[in-house]
Amino acid sequence: MQFKLPNGAIVLLIGPSNSGKTTLLQSLVDSDQLLESEIISSDYYRRLVADIDFIELSSVSKDDEDIIYEEYQRISEQAFQALHTIVEARAKLNRVSIIDATNLRGFERAKYFEIAKRNHVPVLALILNTPKEQLLARDVLRDNPRGRKRVLQQFNTLKYELKAIKKEPFAKIYKVNDESVEIVREPNKLYLEIESGFDIIGDIHGCYDEMLVLLKDLGYEQRGDVYIHPAGRRLISVGDIMSRGPKSIETMQFWLNQIEAGLSFMTDSNHGWKIARWLDGKNVSLNHGDELVQQEFTEYEKEHGEEAAKALKERFASMLLKAPSHYILTKNKITKAVVTHAGIKDHYIGKESKRISDFCRYGDIQQTDSSSKPVRGDWFSQHKTSELIIWGHDVKVQPFKANRTINIDQGVVFGGELTAFQYPEQTLRSVKAFANYAGKEDNPILEAENKRFSPPNVAQFINGFEVHTTSGDQIAIPKENAMAAMETFSHYTLPLEQVIYIPPTMSPTPQTAALPDYLEHPAEAFNYYKKNGIQKMIAEKKHMGSRAVIFIAKNREVAKKLVNSDSLGYITTRTGRAFFEKLQQQQMVEKIHAELMAKNYFEQFDTSFVLMDAEILPWNLKAHRLIDQQYETVAENALMDRYKLIEKLKATEHVDVTSWLEEYTDKYKNAARFDAVFKNYCWPTNELSGIQIAPFHILAHSSSTNFHQPHSWHMQMNAHLAENSSLFIATEYRVIESEQDKQEVIDWWQDMTENGHEGIVIKPFDFLAYHKGKLLQPAIKVRGREYLRIIYGMDYTDEAIMKKLKQRNPSRKMKNALLEFKLGLEGILRFVSLESSNRVHECALATLALESDTTDPRL
Repeated sequence: MQFKLPNGAIVLLIGPSNSGKTTLLQSLVDSDQLLESEIISSDYYRRLVADIDFIELSSVSKDDEDIIYEEYQRISEQAFQALHTIVEARAKLNRVSIIDATNLRGFERAKYFEIAKRNHVPVLALILNTPKEQLLARDVLRDNPRGRKRVLQQFNTLKYELKAIKKEPFAKIYKVNDESVEIVREPNKLYLEIESGFDIIGDIHGCYDEMLVLLKDLGYEQRGDVYIHPAGRRLISVGDIMSRGPKSIETMQFWLNQIEAGLSFMTDSNHGWKIARWLDGKNVSLNHGDELVQQEFTEYEKEHGEEAAKALKERFASMLLKAPSHYILTKNKITKAVVTHAGIKDHYIGKESKRISDFCRYGDIQQTDSSSKPVRGDWFSQHKTSELIIWGHDVKVQPFKANRTINIDQGVVFGGELTAFQYPEQTLRSVKAFANYAGKEDNPILEAENKRFSPPNVAQFINGFEVHTTSGDQIAIPKENAMAAMETFSHYTLPLEQVIYIPPTMSPTPQTAALPDYLEHPAEAFNYYKKNGIQKMIAEKKHMGSRAVIFIAKNREVAKKLVNSDSLGYITTRTGRAFFEKLQQQQMVEKIHAELMAKNYFEQFDTSFVLMDAEILPWNLKAHRLIDQQYETVAENALMDRYKLIEKLKATEHVDVTSWLEEYTDKYKNAARFDAVFKNYCWPTNELSGIQIAPFHILAHSSSTNFHQPHSWHMQMNAHLAENSSLFIATEYRVIESEQDKQEVIDWWQDMTENGHEGIVIKPFDFLAYHKGKLLQPAIKVRGREYLRIIYGMDYTDEAIMKKLKQRNPSRKMKNALLEFKLGLEGILRFVSLESSNRVHECALATLALESDTTDPRL
């Protein structure tokens, strides 16, 4: 007899003592059909907990028999507790557990059904139907006989329980007499080896013509009734191939041909499940576009006849009913990605059950709203394993990436797009819908556009919150930081839909300089990146101005659509406030726009907007109050006081004050250096005259973010903007690939900083740099020796002060810098993907919240 064994299951051997359970299992192990670890024996666990696996009652009195039996019951109770723990663990991991015990009583079997239900594995029964005489004969031959009374009792129990067993939720019941058993391992049909790659198609909903255009774009060629990719790529549908749209039958016929030819695969889905049951003759209420499938079949039957329509329905029903809840894409048997319709929980992956199927069809439905529409939970926020989950069902205007998941249902049937996700390349292809087939009512594309600027729900932030990034990070924001950031947004920033990006703080060197007279030095930045496997770097001159984010739209229509602004754009500080007063802000935006138009920028880079991270100079443009009230006053007083003290010391007679005179002469020089340093960054401006802008990142265009571009590209863009410009200025930079390059950068840094310039920023050559899977610091600032006087005080170079400063710990600053960088990237990605302003705002709010964290502001 063949016993078909699934990938993960609980198998109950059911039979009295002497029915041959252990012997059968040992023979299957000896023939390499089973693993020793798959056999879970009750006798083994009795020995494990109490050193015995049976009791001898034949030679004891009736009173002693009761005592011994009660002790055996206590041992069995503990043994089965341990056994059930192991079975539960194996079920969680989708492993096979074959229970070598009698399993004769219903309450014993019920425990395994509970474990199986919790962990979504099937329970199978293997009943050993051994004749009574054979059971008794075998017992006599045992080293430790169970006794005639016990064997007969168990035999009668099995006979009585057979009817109950048939009614229990076994996936399959096998009955064995004396024949041999052959184990047939059933492969897990959910697993697909990636091989030449997959093209995963979002919800099609009968948009057959758009699908064919997309297939052509993907490189598929028609050969007879099927479409084949010359490179051997295959198709996967996330389901919902029919309903709502104009050509459901043609679309289903396409996928039927592909699947039967072994060229394509399709997951189960909510519309697919409903249509499958209707095609199968079940009494199903068709609505929400499903009725259009019925209408198509009515026309099909008129044209082709009742028999042809019936035959086609049967084939479609078979295809749809066989569709699994999800597929797992593997490379060399290692799980890489999961494809499903509406979502999946991590512990469901690789398993099948009614609950899993429902979840994968409908998603995480929490409740229904006043109009009976489902309110879905963000199941993807709980995704913690490393697989990329590719899904559809929930219409998003653009492919939606969150926490190692991507939604590719862009609502083609509602006038949106049909999306294909290419794996393992992880590239996207799409085709615009030829029409809005679903109308205006209940249209998620139109609804999303209308609600794009809806105000956020304060309740989701007020007690702290988490941001789940596309790359899988979960960044927690505590309540106190969230409240501080919300206060800033409430009173000081531009409207939240216009605060796309809060620039991250920047880390200083992880270690202070090894050289005694320096607090910071490029060598320590080089060492950090080299230690983390980065050989190629870039050093950029650090402008001493004020950080600014600049958004400029091609025209006012674009600005209105993207940021709900009547202006051509805006400029914000690094805390989201307007950089200039209202009139000057408008004038500066228009001046920048005019320069971009003169360069034909929007056409040249095929974009409707540009988002820049920049430095605006001079420093006194924004910091004039700080300069007037702090630096200038401090410098003047220090110079005056120290000069007077030096004069008094020079006039002193009869007392040797040489050491004091030397000390205060040095201090006077420190004050003079301090006075000279901050003045390097200041010059007069009149209206817009004298203002300079140095962009160092072109963060995004309308087609994509620019995180994939190396920093040299961003510097080239900087030079392009500065060419023949009265506003933009170029930034000096050096590419570092050798030890000689490093020394030249150090010499360059020393030359400029000795003259009072702020310093340089050292970055990996690539915008995003990783080491062992972890994102590295995106930039490290190395400030000059003279500049640091305005940070740490004019006398910070004194030996005692320097010694103390060299003990600084920037680890918290570095942590926040990395988190803020990740949040900034995530917010921009969401903005480019045309997600709601609430989703973009979540990232900006979190960045601002981290900025309120208490770290040394001098770092």
